[in-house]
Amino acid sequence: MLRNLALPALVLAVAASVPAAAQTKIAIINTQRAVLETAEMKKAAADLEAKFKPQTTEIEKRTKELQAIQAKLADPSKLKPEEGADLQADGQRKQRVLQRLTEDIQNQVDQERNEILQRGGQRMQEVVSKLAEEKGLDMVIDVSNAVFFKPVLEITNEAIAAYDKKFPLK
Repeated sequence: MLRNLALPALVLAVAASVPAAAQTKIAIINTQRAVLETAEMKKAAADLEAKFKPQTTEIEKRTKELQAIQAKLADPSKLKPEEGADLQADGQRKQRVLQRLTEDIQNQVDQERNEILQRGGQRMQEVVSKLAEEKGLDMVIDVSNAVFFKPVLEITNEAIAAYDKKFPLK
């Protein structure tokens, strides 16, 4: 009987000696949206588009030329045999040039976009860390890793505002 009373007393003593567990404060962020919706990223996207506008216009022009050749080749009855062969060769040459031009521009755009996004992502991480400190958060989880969360936990808009404040447009 004494043994039966000793065990509950021991459990109570251990439980009393353990400090009450603090409640963990968690927030959710849509990192991708947070980075892309900053004023800096919106300006960078517009600048990138403007920078490559001449090349994009050139691609559109060459695409129309190629479509015109293909339209002529679609009705061979209106062409002399030598015209058809010349047109076919010209179309193939223009197709190769267009493909190279498109790939080169795409590679340049991708490289610049990735550099911009990487810099923005690093900056956003700094901003979110500071925001989490200020709000007393223990953990910030990206929305892509959350199965469920209450909307009140999301800090994406706060992160965008804090980013824009820390890194204003020049």
